[in-house]
Amino acid sequence: MGMETLDVAGLHEQALITLVLPGGSPGARETMVRRAGAFFAEAIIPIEKTHRTAQEINVHLSQLNHTLRRRSADLAASNRQLKREIAQRKSVEESLRKSERHYGQLLDQSRQMQGQLRLLSRQVLSAQEEERKKISRELHDVIAQTLTGINVRLAALKKEAAHNTKGLDRSIASTQRLVEHSVNVVHRFARELRPAVLDDLGLVPALHTFMKNFRKETGIRVSLSAFAAVEQVNGDKRTALYRVAQEALTNVARHAQASRAEVEIQKLDGAVCMKISDNGKGFRPEQVLHANKGKRLGLLGMRERLEMVGGNFTVTSAPGKGTTVVARIPLDDHGPVGRRRKRADDVR
Repeated sequence: MGMETLDVAGLHEQALITLVLPGGSPGARETMVRRAGAFFAEAIIPIEKTHRTAQEINVHLSQLNHTLRRRSADLAASNRQLKREIAQRKSVEESLRKSERHYGQLLDQSRQMQGQLRLLSRQVLSAQEEERKKISRELHDVIAQTLTGINVRLAALKKEAAHNTKGLDRSIASTQRLVEHSVNVVHRFARELRPAVLDDLGLVPALHTFMKNFRKETGIRVSLSAFAAVEQVNGDKRTALYRVAQEALTNVARHAQASRAEVEIQKLDGAVCMKISDNGKGFRPEQVLHANKGKRLGLLGMRERLEMVGGNFTVTSAPGKGTTVVARIPLDDHGPVGRRRKRADDVR
């Protein structure tokens, strides 16, 4: 019924007054009081047990509430610390993003500068090639013709002086020999600057001519193997291949201490592949590429020439194992390039 202990005691007291006081013998009243006390004890014991359990539960609940409050305070402190760490991380992330943007800008600037330097290098090489072509034309068309005219004039003078003294005749003959020598020097100089045969006949004849002169000057045997359709590539690519072969063989003569070299031009995977190899002493390419500027200009020049026409360049070498230079240039988009090969025996 939801009554408390005092309520039950009040009801018990009223019941005793009603039952005991009105009448009855003393013995009956004593018995009634005793029975009422036993009843009250039996009635109150469950309520007391319930109250003790409730008190114990209240104490335990109070302890739990205290623990919960303490843990809530700890959690609040942890949340505040976590918020501070999150703020710090956001600040660090923002700094990292700024640094990333900054270094990205520096990288872009570096790439732009690298591209500008590469473009400048290519422009220098193009200008150099154009200048060589111009000088070659000048030597062929002006100087050589002038010297030839002098020689013809001297020959006429020699005939006119047939009836004169022998001293004049010897002088004219000596002058003729000097002029002929000058013409030969001019022709050789012109070939070295820009071989006319490269423009007039093509890459293979130009390489063949260069290798014959190379053999005469160095004593190194050189063989040439090429597929005939290589002549279908455009002029810039033929020039790049010729200059790479020229520079590579010049390096063989200067540094390799070789007795033989081979030049092989093939069509591989849609590209012209030129391989120049020798049986010389070899070297360590990484050391040469990181050497001072003067020692690596030849390799860098070859690489730049090939990259100008969309090609690439590799060097394979080791001490005592010779050197192999490989130049690859994509074929022209127009015109089929066959697989026919043209073989030239050792250049004598």
